Amino acid sequence: MPVKISKLKFIILLLPFFFLGLSAYGQKASAIEKLAAYGYSKRFSDTSSCKKMQQLALDLAKKKNDIDDKIICYSYLALTQRRLLHLKEFSHYADSAYYLSGKTNKIRPKAYAFLAMGTLKSYIDEKQQAIQYLLDSYKLFDKADAHDHCAKIASDISYLFSPASPTKVEKYAREALNHASKAGDNESILHARLAFGSHLTDDLETKDKAKWQKALAFFNATVIFAEKNASTIVSKSNIGIAYINLADLYSKGPKPIDEKSFLKNLEKATVIAQQYNIRIIYRSAIGLQGFHYTEKGDYAKAELLFREGIKYQQSLPYTDNYLLATFYDCLKDVAAKRKDFEAYYSYDTEYAKYNELKYDESTQKILQNADVRYESSKKIERIKQLELENQLVKKNKLLGYGIAGVLLIGLVFMFRSYYYRQRYYQNREDFMKQEQANSELKVQLMEKETIENLAATLSLERRLLRSQMDPHFIFNALGNIQCMILQKDSLPAVSYLNKFAKLTRQVLEQSRKETISLDEEISTLKNYIELQQLRLNNGFEYRIECDDTVERDTLIPPLLIQPFIENAVEHGLKPQAKEVKGLITIHFTQHTDEKKLVCTIKDNGIGLAASRKLKLKDNHKSLSTKITDERLNKMQKENPYAGFQVLERDITTDESGCMVILNIPIL
Repeated sequence: MPVKISKLKFIILLLPFFFLGLSAYGQKASAIEKLAAYGYSKRFSDTSSCKKMQQLALDLAKKKNDIDDKIICYSYLALTQRRLLHLKEFSHYADSAYYLSGKTNKIRPKAYAFLAMGTLKSYIDEKQQAIQYLLDSYKLFDKADAHDHCAKIASDISYLFSPASPTKVEKYAREALNHASKAGDNESILHARLAFGSHLTDDLETKDKAKWQKALAFFNATVIFAEKNASTIVSKSNIGIAYINLADLYSKGPKPIDEKSFLKNLEKATVIAQQYNIRIIYRSAIGLQGFHYTEKGDYAKAELLFREGIKYQQSLPYTDNYLLATFYDCLKDVAAKRKDFEAYYSYDTEYAKYNELKYDESTQKILQNADVRYESSKKIERIKQLELENQLVKKNKLLGYGIAGVLLIGLVFMFRSYYYRQRYYQNREDFMKQEQANSELKVQLMEKETIENLAATLSLERRLLRSQMDPHFIFNALGNIQCMILQKDSLPAVSYLNKFAKLTRQVLEQSRKETISLDEEISTLKNYIELQQLRLNNGFEYRIECDDTVERDTLIPPLLIQPFIENAVEHGLKPQAKEVKGLITIHFTQHTDEKKLVCTIKDNGIGLAASRKLKLKDNHKSLSTKITDERLNKMQKENPYAGFQVLERDITTDESGCMVILNIPIL
């Protein structure tokens, strides 16, 4: 019997990491890594191209002297040599990847190196070390979110824990399914499903029909998935294993078994094995069929199957002594049951021949594995020794740095001693220079105080001028109220007095300020003009206009415009004939570049010439214009545009009256 039911899991255990396919790498994979992975994906279809592409990727990594890419290329070459059963090259590339991984801190290269080393340890039957390396690789790929790798590695870890630890078998099989679903990679999903299916059949008893049906449904779904996505699954061996697993499960089912389904799946597995030269799948398919016909009593059919297997194997360019010995052993069993002792003797002779060769190969393999384990252990010890030497070199460097530091500190103290000694003599010279500098500074401070005193004087003069302006305005306002009282105009007098009180409060508040906003000035002007309107029985009107460019919060000196409004009323509108309605227009324009506000005041009064004739008859001298002129002259030191012009309006256009252009500095 070539493969008994108890041997099926052992067959699967011989295939760890053999079916690692092309991965979905994500953004962190370099161009060289992708090239090596693409070459690895051709390991079943074109072995020659597979090796050439991987060697090209390695040559490029060496040319760039990129340690990370070299580690990944060595790891892929190791896995390829595992597929080709070349143990010496397999060991060389795996050891090279692991050695270089000690020189990098990157996650992906280290994960690949541990994967290659874990695969090697599994191949040479060092199970515990294989599990440890694969667990390290699994954790690193998990950190890198490489779910496709995690799915396959978790599946293989699950196989390695079987049958010793059923709990861990289930744990890693479930984790494999979880990572495969996140990766969305068909090959990863099939790999994980095979591992979980193996878990379902670990303790399966024929009598427990419910568990058997659950496992059967899972394996049927796995086969359907494999057939549907066969074109995107690189590891064709996994498809063959899915068929073998399902056929084996049918053989464990209730009797009589579903022979049609059993044989159908074995036939599909045989096609896969022959097409891609997968000996283990072929041996399992022939063995299960032969075992079935032997149990059924159809010895002729069983013998035909085993002889067909021998014929196929002998047609290949290499000889598999293990497979031939197994088939001849099965033929011996069939001949014995048929009681054909002549055939039994013939088969036994061939069996002895190939069994001896198989034993020699097995012994050779054991010795070869032992050599590889020894060499690998030596290399690992050498790596550890090199790491210790590197640590010792680092310690020696630290000691050297410490001694250099002590010497440097000594030199610093010597320099400081010399430096402070020189500083002592230098300080004496600096002290004399400092005394001279202090004297010069005192002179500069005295000059600065003189300038500040001058500025304070100018400010005081401006305030005195304003104090001259405020009494002049109050005197005129009180005269107006007195006139109304004498004329017995009580109601206008009361209204005038209320507005005068409000205006007086505004003037008193503004007299304490260096600047006021244009809005405040306009508000004061409105109160003043309305007082004059009450006094003159609303004999005139007024308009205040501002251009769009004027900012109403612009700061200007207070009480500059009011004297000109007063002159316009007293000397322009008041003497005007009663049938003529008076009008005062105030227009503001802002010149930001020259820092000035232009206020144009127009009235339709008697005009400048007529007003001067009246003044000749009147002995009263108005100080408002003179005071304003003096204020503006003081301001010209800081703003050369400050000043005003008084002009006659154009008589040719029938516009009588006076026009004042006042340039107010913006503060």
